[in-house]
Amino acid sequence: MTAQLESLAAAGIHIVPSEIASHLIVERDGFVAFIERREHGLCNIGAPGLATEQGFAALVWRGERAFFVGKGFEQPASEQQVQDLRAFANDLEKAVLGRG
Repeated sequence: MTAQLESLAAAGIHIVPSEIASHLIVERDGFVAFIERREHGLCNIGAPGLATEQGFAALVWRGERAFFVGKGFEQPASEQQVQDLRAFANDLEKAVLGRG
């Protein structure tokens, strides 16, 4: 797990303090994801999304348009935000699963 944590840090991904023992919450540039924590290391990355004042917002596509949608909340996603979210997800996979 140490190598995974070092890879996350090298990618500029930070651990968000949390009381959840079974998962880490990670963040970079306002994007967040849960990563399952097991005895042998980190695995199973949850879908990344945007952290907002209203809570977590997932990226949702409606036709050609992208939106960040959460409970009682919705906002259009810019092309740059979509690219940044994809880069975040890719970096998570590289650091945690060794892929990408």
